[in-house]
Amino acid sequence: MPKQTIRDLDLAGKRVFVRVDFNVPLEEKDGQMVITDATRIQETLPTINFLIEKGAKIILASHLGRPKGQRDPKQSLAPVAPALSALIGRPVAFASDCVGEEAKAKALALGNGDVLLLENTRFHAGEEKNDATLAKGMAELAEIFVNDAFGSAHRAHSSTAGIADYLPAVSGLLMEKELTWLHDELENPERPFVVILGGAKVNDKIGVINRLLEKADSIIIGGGMAYTFRKIVEGISIGKSLYKPEWEPIAQAALDKAKERGVKILIPVDAMITDSFDFDTKKLGNLKFTSVGESIPDGWEGVDIGPESVKLFSEEISKAKTVIWNGPMGVFEIKDSAKGTFDVAAAVAANSSAKTIIGGGDSVKAVKKAKLGDKMTFISTGGGASLELLEGKVLPGVACLKDK
Repeated sequence: MPKQTIRDLDLAGKRVFVRVDFNVPLEEKDGQMVITDATRIQETLPTINFLIEKGAKIILASHLGRPKGQRDPKQSLAPVAPALSALIGRPVAFASDCVGEEAKAKALALGNGDVLLLENTRFHAGEEKNDATLAKGMAELAEIFVNDAFGSAHRAHSSTAGIADYLPAVSGLLMEKELTWLHDELENPERPFVVILGGAKVNDKIGVINRLLEKADSIIIGGGMAYTFRKIVEGISIGKSLYKPEWEPIAQAALDKAKERGVKILIPVDAMITDSFDFDTKKLGNLKFTSVGESIPDGWEGVDIGPESVKLFSEEISKAKTVIWNGPMGVFEIKDSAKGTFDVAAAVAANSSAKTIIGGGDSVKAVKKAKLGDKMTFISTGGGASLELLEGKVLPGVACLKDK
């Protein structure tokens, strides 16, 4: 998926509209909104610094939260300007809107290497509708469009796709990296290629399973969706574990396709189970492990993989030359049921000879919570975008960019 990038253009003196993902978590402290995690800002620094070095006039735009087309001071991007300024070591101007006279005047006043941050694009109802008038208004601020917001690339919004109808559009460095690892590297992966998929619902992941069945040597299934596979393969009772009857034919079709293609499917052989589970309060009742192949009793449900499953999965991971992981093995948000996910993360991290790709979403949170992020080859910044790209879907925020 080779797209033109900021490396392919003469940027000196050009006003460049950069769609970034500054959808950072904010918390109110002493009457002010404060950023609690600046990771998303840090991820786009290579693009911003490159543009500064090349003498571009940089106009940054992002959404934040879900203000539903209304102005909400608690979802303003204003706190991001000083945070970004501290990271790049230069002033960052702020405009109180992403279109209009003030934004235009501040954009036109930029010197080479100057940076302007626009207000939340979702303060306009037209943003999520890919409104052409809004897109054109943003395009009028600049001469080039750069999309570096991979996490929003699966959305056809005014600032992620519509604006490309009016400006030459290329990829930023973060977007380029995401497409390289989640697409190009997986077209011809070094083998054995092991896929680890977790998460709650079979129907949420079936697109990814089907797509990766065409490429993988083995697929490890964990998380809530594993109980449907266990019910089919082992014929065991799964208690009140996550399950819907309509998921069975979906899982069976995946198993049939795997058999047809000679792809190994590994499912858990044991589980940590509980007789009471409240996700909101992060509380579990009594806990115990099932033995290998043992049914889960009525009134109990699985919340993590067991030690024998960890051994089985870890052994498969150790043989891999390419690993991609999307989705946790259990309810890792609760300490008592996080061990399976963290142990699998440790197994991935321990395989230093493999390319290890963490494909966005909860997997990223789990790897960082396990303090193993620096041991992975690549960690995606996308959630839904990662999933859709892995499914082989066309992402509007990528499709609109110029091909090489």
